[in-house]
Amino acid sequence: MGRYERSLFDTQHPTMGGTLTKGVHVARRKKKVDQVRNLVVVSDLHAGCRVGLCPPDPIRLDDGGTYKASRLQSKIWAWWEEFWAEWVPRVTRGEPYHVLCNGDALDGVHHNSTTQISHNISDQIRIAEMILAPVVEKAENYYHIRGTEAHVGPSGVNEELLAKSLGAVPGDQGEYARWEMWARLGYGLIHLTHHIGTTGSMHYETTAVNKELTEMYTESARWSEEPPDVVVRSHRHRHVKVEVNVEKHGHPGIAISTVTPSWQLKTPFAYRIPGGRASRPQIGGILVRCGDEEIYTRSFVRALKGTKETKL
Repeated sequence: MGRYERSLFDTQHPTMGGTLTKGVHVARRKKKVDQVRNLVVVSDLHAGCRVGLCPPDPIRLDDGGTYKASRLQSKIWAWWEEFWAEWVPRVTRGEPYHVLCNGDALDGVHHNSTTQISHNISDQIRIAEMILAPVVEKAENYYHIRGTEAHVGPSGVNEELLAKSLGAVPGDQGEYARWEMWARLGYGLIHLTHHIGTTGSMHYETTAVNKELTEMYTESARWSEEPPDVVVRSHRHRHVKVEVNVEKHGHPGIAISTVTPSWQLKTPFAYRIPGGRASRPQIGGILVRCGDEEIYTRSFVRALKGTKETKL
């Protein structure tokens, strides 16, 4: 199946295969008035983790017990509400939008960790449903990408169950949570998947991000396919963006490679790795918008203040 058949946001696609002509490009830019031009992307919620995103109301667990969000989780939740109630309406200009969760919506049972609210995956899925169901209800369409198997189960089985329960738009094989997605947003083309290389040094924070964009362009050229305008990755829990000037269809423009922030505070693992020890958690999400002249991204990023000093 070709790339354009996999595009779900715009059913009027150019002819498959070959290089797009300037005339086709112009035709694509004549958008319908009611066409959705906004994609909101969140990732790494890690529902079920005691330092992950958690609703403020007490959560009833499978054994009848309850869990109440911590003070810091309440702070993250306040940012979650600001994100959806204030930031998203502003950057989408009040227009309709699609929502995509780019992996690791659940924390899972992993690496001998003890930071989970519950090791019962049904509890974690229930928490994620409480978080995402109100968001899905307001979105035009909801899409889901599978994250790290250590968090979401072998082959992303637990995230598949969550995505199905939320009514995510299925992929080519009928799967509700995909490994990757080519998305046509207006005249722009986006490629999304969860994973990307990490680094232990902020000096090289953009290396893998730029490399991801370069490899996507190389692979597209190799098979004479259209390269993406925007590459979206997650996994790192830190937001960064790289923009390069390109020419597509005879018109100058930019290509973007970006990594989403997360909705999880620092775990014990973060204190063991270079870079993680010094950095603050970056909480938030991004918007990909197809504007009148170009496709671009905007980011919502919040960070907690550092720990209080101890007077000796």
